[in-house]
Amino acid sequence: MQCPICGGKATGKVGVEQYYCWDCCVEYRLNKEGVSIYEVAEDGSLVAFDPNNQMLL
Repeated sequence: MQCPICGGKATGKVGVEQYYCWDCCVEYRLNKEGVSIYEVAEDGSLVAFDPNNQMLL
């Protein structure tokens, strides 16, 4: 499974249709509508990915 953000292959399954990318540190979920992407906050909660936030990459 390739990461939808960086294209990296260092991904791992963390739940049902949920994956984590070790290269860019995002979690993403596959669903009927496509892919939902989340950043992992410092407290471990998931925050909707903001493509305008350049801190991630």
